[in-house]
Amino acid sequence: MLTIKRVATVVSNYQEEGGEKDNAAVAVEGEAKGCGRNCLGKCCLPASDLPLYTFKVAGEDCAEESIFYQKPPETSFLLNLLLGQWENRMNRGLFRYDVTTCKTKIIPGGYSFIVQLNEGRHLKKRPTEFRVDQVLQDFDEKKFNFTKVGQEEVLFMFEQSDDCYSHFFPSAPAIFKPTSPNVVAINVVKLLQVSPIEYGHVLLIARVLDCLPQRIDHMSFFLALSLAKEAADRFSRMGYNSLGTFATINHLHFQAYYLASPFPVEKVPTLRVMTSTSMQRYAVVVSQLLKFPVRSLVFEGGDTLWDLSSAVANSCILLQHNNIPFNILIADCGKRVFLFPQCYAEKQARGEVSQELLETQVNPAVWEIGGHIVLKRREDFEKASRTVSTRLIVEVSLSEESCREVKAQISEAAGLHEIDTEAHNLHQSEEVVSTSSDATATSHLHQDCLVVKGKA
Repeated sequence: MLTIKRVATVVSNYQEEGGEKDNAAVAVEGEAKGCGRNCLGKCCLPASDLPLYTFKVAGEDCAEESIFYQKPPETSFLLNLLLGQWENRMNRGLFRYDVTTCKTKIIPGGYSFIVQLNEGRHLKKRPTEFRVDQVLQDFDEKKFNFTKVGQEEVLFMFEQSDDCYSHFFPSAPAIFKPTSPNVVAINVVKLLQVSPIEYGHVLLIARVLDCLPQRIDHMSFFLALSLAKEAADRFSRMGYNSLGTFATINHLHFQAYYLASPFPVEKVPTLRVMTSTSMQRYAVVVSQLLKFPVRSLVFEGGDTLWDLSSAVANSCILLQHNNIPFNILIADCGKRVFLFPQCYAEKQARGEVSQELLETQVNPAVWEIGGHIVLKRREDFEKASRTVSTRLIVEVSLSEESCREVKAQISEAAGLHEIDTEAHNLHQSEEVVSTSSDATATSHLHQDCLVVKGKA
């Protein structure tokens, strides 16, 4: 069994360092009102009201233009809502440190890695044991999970609308459908690997009361893709880490945050290698990255959001069943999905990662692979270079042979067929890939966190 002996202690704002207290239900007028912590568990949530955002989904009565050709609105109500509620929680002192005071720089030349110094993530650890050799593991209610999070950390519930429109309700019953609610919450778990990274860093927790383990299924991935689409801003991305790729909480969740700069991986040229076999008007197209340290695939296209979602979900389910760890980056308002099969944790457990890289305490997960590298030590930030950053994430990549095998398996699982890789297939998305983007951080970011591009 492959193990990493020392990982971060997991606690929320509602747990003490020494462990969670076993609080009995508090009785009010003879009726049980929960455990007294106002948490997201079955003891409290069914009797609670929370803000609710419902998103529209195309159906028989709601036509949907191909997402590949849709232009996002000039302003996004959902993104403004999310960031406004996130700032509200920051002003209320719910965060353990102020992530907006971090220093960020872009390393000039090459991939233009975005490097951030976040000393607030350099937290005390205590010994635990964490398996990294199994992508699928059963949910363990004895370990930390998101039902133990306090309700004031929740920004809103995120559910499918009953009509062709999106809606927001400032207050709604937490249990108003047969299924458990999906919630968007701030990321304040005291965990080294997933502490708040950037402005607006939140978690999307699918069907929180169902206590689903960290594994992709069709509905959960469609939910994440819908949130990215509704946010409607290319600087708002979503990410997913499977078990074995530094997802240290085995409770189904996605991450998202806002960073007003293109990710390096978004600017990389790609080569089309697969397309869907169905008679769609707009086929799902899969490309592979060129000239990037990590071998990976990019999914885009499809007639509807469900077409794209299904192709990615089928691929992820295949990887899970074959015990291949992976990360997912959802970019460009849900139009592009990057799939990164990886092996860093396995190499780390086998002692195949250099001591120099281990001393940085950076575990390359979805954000680091995408090119946003968060460093915990000032000396690493000051010495950051293209060479060091590349050395870190290149350790993630599968071998060329393993990547070919994975691609063939994905082709079959997702109903895709390989296409000729002619020179004209070399392409870049003009909207996302442009290296001359003049985007700057918006006014809600602290001045020290402004992203300024260095000269190439």
